[in-house]
Amino acid sequence: MRKDVRILLVGEPKVGKTSLIMSLVSEEFPDVVPYRAEEITIPADVTPERVPTHIVDYSDAEQTDEQLFQEISKANVICIVYSVNNKKSIEKVTSHWIPLITENTDKDSRVPLILVGNKSDLVEHSSMETILPIMNQYSEIETCVECSAKNLKNISELFYYAQKAVLHPTGPLYCPEKKDMKPLCVKALTRIFKVSDLDNDGILNDNELNFFQRTCFNTPLEPQALEDVKNVVRRNMSDGVCENGLTLKGFLFLHTLFIQRGRHETTWTVLRRFGYDDDLELNQDYLFPPLKIPPNCTTELNHNAYLFLQSVFDKHDKDRDCALSPEELRDLFDVFPYMPWGPDVNNTVCTNDQGWITYQGYLSQWTLTTYLDVQRCLEYFGYLGYSIIAEQESQAAGITVTRDKKIDLQKKQTQRSVFRCNVFGDVGSGKSSFLQGFLGRNLTQQNTIREEHKSFYAISTTYVYGQEKYLLLHKVFPDFDYLSDADLACDIVCLVYDVSNPYSFEYCARVFKQYFMDSKTPCMLIAAKSDLPELKQLYGCSPMDFCRRHKMPPPQSFTCNTAGPPSRDIYTRLATMAMYPHVTHADLKSSNFWLSASVGATMFAVLGFAMYRVLLKQR
Repeated sequence: MRKDVRILLVGEPKVGKTSLIMSLVSEEFPDVVPYRAEEITIPADVTPERVPTHIVDYSDAEQTDEQLFQEISKANVICIVYSVNNKKSIEKVTSHWIPLITENTDKDSRVPLILVGNKSDLVEHSSMETILPIMNQYSEIETCVECSAKNLKNISELFYYAQKAVLHPTGPLYCPEKKDMKPLCVKALTRIFKVSDLDNDGILNDNELNFFQRTCFNTPLEPQALEDVKNVVRRNMSDGVCENGLTLKGFLFLHTLFIQRGRHETTWTVLRRFGYDDDLELNQDYLFPPLKIPPNCTTELNHNAYLFLQSVFDKHDKDRDCALSPEELRDLFDVFPYMPWGPDVNNTVCTNDQGWITYQGYLSQWTLTTYLDVQRCLEYFGYLGYSIIAEQESQAAGITVTRDKKIDLQKKQTQRSVFRCNVFGDVGSGKSSFLQGFLGRNLTQQNTIREEHKSFYAISTTYVYGQEKYLLLHKVFPDFDYLSDADLACDIVCLVYDVSNPYSFEYCARVFKQYFMDSKTPCMLIAAKSDLPELKQLYGCSPMDFCRRHKMPPPQSFTCNTAGPPSRDIYTRLATMAMYPHVTHADLKSSNFWLSASVGATMFAVLGFAMYRVLLKQR
C-alpha cells in the first residue's frame, strides 16, 4: 500500500476548488477565498486510512499549462470539480479535462478520477442524471460526489473517496463493462483460497473461514455472521456453498459483491495480507524478507518450517501413500506462478518404485534449496503462505542461520544438521553412480535415467551416532583448472577413482595436492567400481600409500552393481567425518569408531522406520 496520497483538484474557474480545500481545513466556509490554496499536508493520524495526504489546488490565473501538466503527472488521484448549477462546467469535464489528463499521464499507469459536483446548496435537483452516462463512458472515474463548500456537506467524504481511490483502487480489481472481476484479481484470490483451504477439500469450512477472517481482519466471525454470509451466497448461486462450506466460486462471488457495493477495501485488505501489491503481483518485500547471513555460515530449515512442510505434504498426499504423484505435485505447486521442480529433482532425492517423490525425498529437496539458495526458499515459502499459515512475521522465521564453521572447529561440536560433501573425480570415474547410490539406486536402476534428467546433487538423511543428519553430495565438474570457491567450500571432500582404469587415480591426487592438502577439510578416497578387476594405478604411489602418506583413511571400496540397493555404510562414514572434522585420522582408522557409527545408524534407522509406520497409521 502507498505510503502517502497526493490529491489534485482541477476544474473551470469559479467552481469552488479552493473553497473546498479551505472548508475541509478550517471546517467553515471562508469569507475571503484566494485564487489558489497552498499545498496542504494532512497528517496520517487524522485521516481515515492513516496515510499522510497532500492536497494540491490548481488555478489557471496563477499557474501555467506546464505547471498544470507537472502536477497531473505527480498526482495519485485527480478530482475534477464542476458546479452543479453551471452546465458549461459539466460539459468541460468530458470536452477538456478528461482528455487533458489522459494526454499527460502514462497510459500504463491509470490515474483514478473523482467527479466533484460542488455548490449543491444552490440547487434543489441532483446532477447525477447528467453525470452517470459520463461515469459509464470512462472507466477511470471511480465515483462522483455532490457536495457544498458553503454548508460543509460531504466535504470530508470527498477527500475520503479520493484517498480510497488511491489506496483501494477499483481499476485493478474490476471491469465495469463486463461487470466482473479482472483475470489477475481472480488469479490472486484463487491462490488465497487454495492457501486458506487447509485440508485441500475445495471448501472453506467454518474453522478455515474463521482462521481466514482472523488472519485478514484480526477478529473471528460470530456463528450467525458466518451463516449470514453463506446464505447470501446460497441465494445468488447454486454451487457457492457445498457441505456447509464456501466453494471457490462462492468465495469469488463474495468479493465481486464487495467490489460492486463499493467495499473494495475489503478485497484489498485480503489481497495485501496475502502479499499482493497494487498491480496484483506478489510484493518483493513479501517474497524476499531481509535475512542476514554472515560469512562461513549456512542456512537450514528449523523445526517450525519442517512442521509447515509436513502439513503441506499431508494436504496434497490425497491417497496417503507417503509419496507425491505427478498430479499431486502439480496440485501442490498450483499456487506458484511457475513449476519450481523439474525432472532432475526425481534424481536428486529418494523416490518410490514408481519414481514419485517420497515424504523423505520431499523434505530433502526443501533442505537442499534452503542450503544452496535460501532466497529461492523464501520465495517458495511466500507462494505457499508460510508466514500466514504458520502465523509468523515472515518466511525468514522458518530459517536457521548456523554459526561460523570456525567456531564449530574450535569448540569441537556443531549444531548443524546439513553437511556438504563435494565429490571430485575424472570423467567416467563413477561420480554420478556414487550420488545415485546414496539414493538407494543400483546400476540397473541408474541406467534408466535419461541424460537430460541427471542431477549434479543428491541429498538424503543418514544417522551419525543416533542423530539424523542430511548429507548433501555435489558432483563437481572435472575441469581441474576452473574450480570455483563453491566447488571448494564444503564439509568433506570425496575423491572418486575407477579401480579398473589405471589413469583414474592421478586426477584425485592432483586435486588433493592442489586444493586440499593444506586445508582442514577432511578427505576420503573412494575406490569405485570395486566389482571390476582392479588394475595398478599409474601414479608415483598406490592409493593406499597415498592415503597413508597424507594421513587419510584408507580407500573405501564402492560399487552400485548390486542386486539390491548399494550399501549405505560409506555415506555414514562421510557424514561422520563431516560432523567431526577434528577427529584424528588414527581414530578414523579405528574399527571401534566406525562400528559405533554403523551400529548407531542401524539402530536409529530401525527405530525411525517403526515411528514412520506409526505416523503413517495415524495419517
